Amino acid sequence: MWRLLAISLCWLALCLGLARAETLTRDQIAPLIVPPYALGEPLNDQGVWSLRNSGGAEAGYVFETQPMAPLPGFSGAPINMLVILDLEGRFLDVRLIEHNEPIFVSGLGEAPFHKFFEQYRGHSISDSLVVGTPYGGGGDGGQLIYLDGVTKATASVRIAHESLLAAALQVAREKMQGISTGPPAHPNVDYDEALTWAELVDQGLATNIHLTNAEIDERFAGTLWENDDPEARADPDGTYLDLWLIDLGPPAIARAVLSEDGFSDLQDFMSISTSDEPILVIDTGRHGLVSEDFVRNTAPDWITAEQSGFPIALRDADLLVELNDSIPIALQDGAAMILRTDRRLGFDPTAEWVLKVQATREHGMFQPETGSVILDAPHATDERFYLRPSVVEQVPPWLDALRNRQADMIVVGLFLTALILLLGVRMNALAGTRYFTPIRLGILAAVTGFIGWWGQGQLSIVTVLGVIRTTVEWGSFAFLLYDPFSLIIWAVAILGFVLWGRGLFCGWLCPFGALQEFAHHIGRVLRLPQIEPSALWDARLKYLKYVALAGLLGVVFFAPSHVDKAAEIEPFKTAITTFFIREWYYVAYAVLWLVLGAVLFKGFCRYLCPLGAVMAIGGLIRGRDWIARRTECGSPCQLCKVKCNYGAIKASGEVQYSECFGCLDCVTIHDDKKQCVPLILAARKKNRPLHKVAAE
Repeated sequence: MWRLLAISLCWLALCLGLARAETLTRDQIAPLIVPPYALGEPLNDQGVWSLRNSGGAEAGYVFETQPMAPLPGFSGAPINMLVILDLEGRFLDVRLIEHNEPIFVSGLGEAPFHKFFEQYRGHSISDSLVVGTPYGGGGDGGQLIYLDGVTKATASVRIAHESLLAAALQVAREKMQGISTGPPAHPNVDYDEALTWAELVDQGLATNIHLTNAEIDERFAGTLWENDDPEARADPDGTYLDLWLIDLGPPAIARAVLSEDGFSDLQDFMSISTSDEPILVIDTGRHGLVSEDFVRNTAPDWITAEQSGFPIALRDADLLVELNDSIPIALQDGAAMILRTDRRLGFDPTAEWVLKVQATREHGMFQPETGSVILDAPHATDERFYLRPSVVEQVPPWLDALRNRQADMIVVGLFLTALILLLGVRMNALAGTRYFTPIRLGILAAVTGFIGWWGQGQLSIVTVLGVIRTTVEWGSFAFLLYDPFSLIIWAVAILGFVLWGRGLFCGWLCPFGALQEFAHHIGRVLRLPQIEPSALWDARLKYLKYVALAGLLGVVFFAPSHVDKAAEIEPFKTAITTFFIREWYYVAYAVLWLVLGAVLFKGFCRYLCPLGAVMAIGGLIRGRDWIARRTECGSPCQLCKVKCNYGAIKASGEVQYSECFGCLDCVTIHDDKKQCVPLILAARKKNRPLHKVAAE
């Protein structure tokens, strides 16, 4: 009945579906934006907003990850984050908004999750960000930037990371097309080429913009400021701006332009600021490069730049400019400065970019009105001077997770293979050995220590609920790949359905089940009185796990925000995942079941475990009756039924595989000539004198 109820709930949820989460409102997002920034206007219906600076100008984008990249977490619900990205593609902030990851909700607490997201600040979407540690234990030594994960929650933070990057790159493609999402080109320090000034000019490596006073007057013609430059009107043919622009990043170009001392100083600067691109600007006209109020080592007030329609951040490198003697005298007498920009922010020196010079005029004596025009100087440096590293192709998350747990996967793979072969090929021999109990307890100790506490491979109903919810929402099951260690346990458990029913996992691979069995043995050593419900109550209590499963399914579909709390019916997280380091009431609940296990054999596993209910239902696909029975089993012999601690053998002698945990106690009895009643009777009959047998 309860199985049918669980299936009915799943079908009902499939029909109803789940409502799509609404995006946050302005009132919800605005308090999360830290001054000097402020929330701008919504840009679409997917939760993307503009970011404004203190002057009201566009400064970046604010967006949620869930609408664009709703990767399901282990609860089946996406992890939603608020991301603040500037116009250069840097993460200004990443905030955790909503999630249902069980390990953080009521396990480790949310503080480690929030701490994880702080690592994104200052990094760019062009950086190759990876969660974990360098494969092989070496240093980073390359282009990958490693973010520290969270112990016991690696799978959850990987899912969050992939969701965050997927959403950020989607915004970059749609709103920030000028932002590079790959590693930037950098000067080839080994490339050398003898260049003259004439060759620099002819090849476009030195760009010049020249305007006369008359030409600048034309730019202001028809405006309030057309007559506000008497010097230009007095000398219309005079030079207003004669600006030269040269990218000094490539050593071959820098050597052709700078003196030996100037080149040496620049190389010293580049050895420290390895990601900066130095740009030389020279003006021999009367405009100049900066105003009288300019402060060294800051952004120039009259010069800006952009590439592909997006701003390039320029800053004074604060270097003394000494030009090569071969440079024309007029340039050597001009105003010169070296600016710098960071290639990591998406600047590509080999693609055309534009230096913009602001020409200003003032109208009026008191509180004059200022007007300006922009003079453009497009420039690009030839590709031959640069190296463009191939884009770091990030491995799929599942492969990265697999590599991080390679050693553990090898060990657990060997362990599981040996266990399957032992139970599948040598089961009867194992059950018949006099050392069976120590061997079994040794295997369970390995399961608890290695698979449970070390490997964090305790399977949970949370995964089942997440799979069901993902199925209903037609989502991706990729979240299962983020924890390959648990996935291999799931694979073997499902294989066990066909071969043994629920017995393989529940009896041999469940860490908490192993703890309960240890508690039982401790209770026997202490000679504690044992509680054993009557056959009627035993049968009734076994239905509780199906009630628990049906209740959890109802919570998933009708109150999904409470799944994490409802799943606490399992004490697995407390006893195995967090090693009893939690709030006292969770610890008390887990300890209660273990203490109870000392007097009531595996009470939680038999009566309340919702995962056990799933395993029992899954066991319906079992392909064979793997426990041998005799015609005398049940009548007249009832020994196996009496000895079965799980109550999994009916009065008829038939094994009830939906309740069988594969402990092999009945197999031991079946093959033991000193315990199995039919074998004992057959032996007695064989050893009777022939005249008595004949008389009979």
